[in-house]
Amino acid sequence: MKQDLIVILDLGSTQNTVIAREIRDLGVYSEIHPHDISAETLKSFDNVKGIILNGGENRVVDGQAVEISPELYQLGYPMISIDYPQSKCGTQFSELPSQDELKKFIFQDCKAEANWNMKNFIEDQVQLIRQQVKDKKVLLALSGGVDSSVVAAMLIKAIGQQLVCVHVNHGLMRKNESESVVKVFRDQLHANLIYVDASERFLGKLKDVADPEQKRKIIGGEFIRVFEEEARKLEGIDFLGQGTIYPDIIESGTKTAKMVKSHHNVGGLPEDLKFQLVEPLKQLFKDEVRACGVELGLPHDMVYRQPFPGPGLGVRCLGAITKDRLTAVRESDAILREEFAKAGLDKKVWQYFTVVPDFKSVGMKNNARVFEYMVIIRAINTIDAMTASIEKVDWSVLERITERILSEVENVNRVCYDMSPKPPATIEFE
Repeated sequence: MKQDLIVILDLGSTQNTVIAREIRDLGVYSEIHPHDISAETLKSFDNVKGIILNGGENRVVDGQAVEISPELYQLGYPMISIDYPQSKCGTQFSELPSQDELKKFIFQDCKAEANWNMKNFIEDQVQLIRQQVKDKKVLLALSGGVDSSVVAAMLIKAIGQQLVCVHVNHGLMRKNESESVVKVFRDQLHANLIYVDASERFLGKLKDVADPEQKRKIIGGEFIRVFEEEARKLEGIDFLGQGTIYPDIIESGTKTAKMVKSHHNVGGLPEDLKFQLVEPLKQLFKDEVRACGVELGLPHDMVYRQPFPGPGLGVRCLGAITKDRLTAVRESDAILREEFAKAGLDKKVWQYFTVVPDFKSVGMKNNARVFEYMVIIRAINTIDAMTASIEKVDWSVLERITERILSEVENVNRVCYDMSPKPPATIEFE
């Protein structure tokens, strides 16, 4: 069943995601698109019922106010504007409309139906994937995280054995992560899985690289190179599947919003990419991705597992990566996850991890002065990854984690707890 669609055009608003989620909460599907979308492209979308011109504080770019194509007004769709002066719209709002005003526009003016749900979304995406891929094969970057796992399940539903999953161990995985991916996907789900150990290759490329954006681009670019090499060993690989979700796109920057940080599957893609992308989750928020995974029948513990960034521990070993700090991050993270599970926090806290900065502090061990690294613990809760609050972990749990890290992890003499919400901080440090 085709879902009715409300299109939100980004004309500089910082609240595109807010209104998109409000519309979806009303049971109607919404998508955010750039202000300069063409009338031809817009007409190609199925079941467009109305358009929201969403202006705001970022409407002026490089000294010029962004505008939509005049041809869009001729399409005949019901249209409202928010903080965007246009006399051609039926209704103008100076700020986000109330829920009653939004309902009136969506259900009375646009005559949309409340048919947005995961079952319908999956059916739509399966059809779109089949239309795009036809009889070709898709190469999927399977990290084992929530996003790539859900994409894998959706692609299996859509194209079956035309999917080839590739898990790359870039040497920046959590403790026993790659072993777990192989066990679950190859042994239990019987996926067509190729395992590539490229840890030395990645670490060599990252040697002495301290800038986080450069690290992300190196990791993203090298991922693509590995996939291209694997694709050359196969026949009919024309597509690259990715678990891109909407917060990835927002944080990587839009035409009216500055970049927060690039994501390896957005900002890190090389210009000479030889694949067409298959990204069925790119309009979903994190909680919707999980709901999608449940609807697809994935195990609960897989759908609600800890989020893990594509660059892995590379963005948690701050600054230039060294083997001793990478080991410290990996071992301290394993301790944190083990103790959170014992305390039942693994079912309560959305994301928790450790980072190790690239500087040392003075400490005392065995009655002698030491100069070693610190471990920073971060534990946050969020719904859509756009904002986040700090988990107030019980003091006794933090003391136990600290005791274990200081006694079991080499080259560490200090443990800190990060109290910074998002914003102004981001979820990850880099």
